[in-house]
Amino acid sequence: MPSERAVLDAHYMARALELARKGQYTTHPNPRVGCVIVRDGQIVGEGWHVRAGEPHAEVHALRQAGELARGACAYVTLEPCSHHGRTPPCAEALVNAGVARVVAAMQDPNPQVAGQGLARLAGVGIEVASGVLEAEARALNPGFLKRMEHGLPYVRVKLAMSLDGRTAMASGESQWITGPAARSAVQRLRARSSVVLTSAESVLADNARMTVRAEELGLDAETTALAMTRQPLRVLIDGRLRLPLDAPFFKAGPALVVTTAAIDASYAQAGHEVLSLPGSDGRVDLLALINELARRGTNEILVEAGPGLSGAFAQQGLVDEYQLFIAGKFLGSSARPLLDWPLARMSEAQALKITEMRAVGDDWRVTAIPLPAASV
Repeated sequence: MPSERAVLDAHYMARALELARKGQYTTHPNPRVGCVIVRDGQIVGEGWHVRAGEPHAEVHALRQAGELARGACAYVTLEPCSHHGRTPPCAEALVNAGVARVVAAMQDPNPQVAGQGLARLAGVGIEVASGVLEAEARALNPGFLKRMEHGLPYVRVKLAMSLDGRTAMASGESQWITGPAARSAVQRLRARSSVVLTSAESVLADNARMTVRAEELGLDAETTALAMTRQPLRVLIDGRLRLPLDAPFFKAGPALVVTTAAIDASYAQAGHEVLSLPGSDGRVDLLALINELARRGTNEILVEAGPGLSGAFAQQGLVDEYQLFIAGKFLGSSARPLLDWPLARMSEAQALKITEMRAVGDDWRVTAIPLPAASV
């Protein structure tokens, strides 16, 4: 049976995680972090990190607590930073405020921190603890953690399909398979992502802009306004530069165009960046692309594309999570498949672990993660 202190630690950390989630649309490329300061059994300060370059969660909470922070306990969803970045180190702010105890949900895997924040606090006599609701804290920042621990962003592939696993009619018509509630959920996935990645084929087929649209987010006014302060970077894979510059996609704002062709100066003149990467037959090296995006600070990539590009990510083992939206309809045997991924034997099938399934309006949303191939 957990001790009274353990129960209280979990209670206050749960509140810190709730605060951290407020930053899910804005903190890129920083992690989402919340902080609660407790003195004599009462919360005296709360804060969460809003966006890069602005004060961290601990600073907001300490400002609210004021002198009441002295002798208090600070609950933070990620180890306080110990280095000078765009802002001063939070570990020093906690030391200067005179807190008596700091509880972190987890250590920060950033090599610039990596235990040094907690060590700094312990070195001046502050009691420290780590590992309280760590699984929940890790789930809040999958992209930041993967980039820090493995040097790659977290890749989600969003797919919308019928009950018979089809994504579009043979003609390419696909609007709309799912209903408004599912489309709002997709908008929220876009808003939380660092990058929304698509293909020229998808944009040409749907005349898509791939932007976050305030009226479709389905959030309260305050959260919507906050989310709309940042549009994710839109990345277009266009191996042969086929999409014309007057397409709605380009009119919607700056984009990064990834190609295997020679760089065309007209894209830069129109406000877009062109990145030429290795590839063959007009197909971009996807691993090289996500490595480059990680180098630029990308935490989470949302792939919204047709069966060709989505299938390529799947075949190359680059998918961390699938977001499947399933509509209660059949599109028929001539309609297009979910993924272009020819498999010959049952032993080649990709096994998935379904982590969540829920109704979204009249549709269903399934979250699934690929499982490693069984050893022979």
